[in-house]
Amino acid sequence: MILFVILLVLVFFGQVAEFFIPTIPWMYNAHVYIVPVFVFFGATVLPFPLMLTLAFVAGFLLDALTAQVIGSRVEISVGSSIVIYAALAGIMHGLRPLFIRGRWEIHCVVCGMCTSAIVLAQYLMITFRRGYVFFSPEIWWQIGGPGIMAVLISPVVFWILHWVAQVTGYPYLPSSRRGEYE
Repeated sequence: MILFVILLVLVFFGQVAEFFIPTIPWMYNAHVYIVPVFVFFGATVLPFPLMLTLAFVAGFLLDALTAQVIGSRVEISVGSSIVIYAALAGIMHGLRPLFIRGRWEIHCVVCGMCTSAIVLAQYLMITFRRGYVFFSPEIWWQIGGPGIMAVLISPVVFWILHWVAQVTGYPYLPSSRRGEYE
């Protein structure tokens, strides 16, 4: 439970910190998202109910901080990010056996893909409600850039969180595998 509480705290502070992380100019001002990396790590190590709770909290915070209401129209409904996070975290949770066997690099790539999927889903919700779908190179960078950054930062974040899991005594690895990662 200690690791779960730590991940909840990281999700909360990470969501706030994302507003202060500068955009990447050479990627057409793409944002860096760190919360999905925390959530997707949690999806690989936590049991299913705790993974869903973490996805719920992350999705709720994202919706609460980025709700799009223009006039009387709601462009991103509250609850939509919860569903997106839960579905994508479920995919990562399904790949958990690979993570336990030490195949962490697959999860880093999937983490990037899922991070981009979150941004793509939000973009599609907005464009469908506005009545048109438009893609340009700038938009593709805005969608793919966060995924690229997630792939780059996830190995470091996963390694740090793996160390935190060891320090807190969280036993997500089988006892025969624990000595290999220490």
